Amino acid sequence: MATVNMDRLLHACVSQGGSDIHLTTGRSPVLRIDGGLRSLETKVLEPDDTAALMRSITPDRNQQELQEEGGTDFGFAFGDQGRFRVSVFRQKGNLALVLRLIPSKIMTFEEIGLPKICQALCRRPRGLFLVTGPTGCGKTTTLATMIDYINENFDRHIITIEEPIEYYHNHKKSIVNQRSVGSDVPSFGEALRRVLRMDPDVILVGELRDLETIESAVRAAETGHLVFATVHTTSAAGTITRLIDVFPVNQQEQIRIQLSGNLIAVLSQALCPLAKSKGRIAAYEFMVVTPAIANLIRENKTYRIDSSIQTGKKLGMQLLDEHLWRLYDVGKITLEEMLDKGRQPGALQDKATKKIESLRGKHKHKKKAAQKEMEDLGQILRS
Repeated sequence: MATVNMDRLLHACVSQGGSDIHLTTGRSPVLRIDGGLRSLETKVLEPDDTAALMRSITPDRNQQELQEEGGTDFGFAFGDQGRFRVSVFRQKGNLALVLRLIPSKIMTFEEIGLPKICQALCRRPRGLFLVTGPTGCGKTTTLATMIDYINENFDRHIITIEEPIEYYHNHKKSIVNQRSVGSDVPSFGEALRRVLRMDPDVILVGELRDLETIESAVRAAETGHLVFATVHTTSAAGTITRLIDVFPVNQQEQIRIQLSGNLIAVLSQALCPLAKSKGRIAAYEFMVVTPAIANLIRENKTYRIDSSIQTGKKLGMQLLDEHLWRLYDVGKITLEEMLDKGRQPGALQDKATKKIESLRGKHKHKKKAAQKEMEDLGQILRS
């Protein structure tokens, strides 16, 4: 019975455009759709239900890890409709599961709106390219798009190190070998220690989460490989600060020098629900490491990086707030969403107020729209 129920849940997630399924005791199953949570009209899950649902999809090795560690992660294919990344954990003595849908189709640069210069950077023979942002912002999808572009257009040996493997890549013009931490290799550190013996051209590291992994990724870039990785930071300047702060004080000058010479770009992103239709759109902050920015990293002046991004528009650089404003200005996202996701909501709010006031004296229907936006802005500020 659990297998049937799980199949129905997986199908509901795919057919309704969900990104995640949440299963926890005392609540009916919940889908995350366009960033919001929506309960399914089924029975409230009992402890036995969550345990049976867990057993219906969890490999024996992961069930053993769950018993020993209190949690486990793995992935599985749902026919040809997509893959699911699963996190199982204990809470209040019961089980809970979160299943993230990884679509089977890898999107193109145009479909996800990546800056065009990303294609040129994917041609680089060496360097470190970081994709950053909070959980659920689409980092994995962005990386899959870039790896697929290399796979289709260049003869490279690509090795990915993931926990677990999310998007599956077929061999095209390149060779793609994908290693799953936990089943193919014990840890990210161990995988990175061995990867340089495997004649790679391109290396994807699922996450830079500790000093050993960061050191290994930078060393791989330094020794002539193109390295892609993710970090849970929300800005380009903040990413560099985070990486450096992981190191002991006596090593920070050395890592600044290494980053200034090997980092090629930082792409920070946020996912926003569309204002007038279903679906979400990504807003990007994009930094290309120019000689000027390399100097700022080396000299520990990361607080000046935002100014350099603003003057680097001809290279495709932009701050997150600039992109959020453009999306709001053309009506793709709401005022509230822009202020929620913006790094400097106060400045965005002032800009929005000026825009709204400028509409007041125009055509009557625009005046009404301006009045409505002013009311919305007031409500947001009061909440």
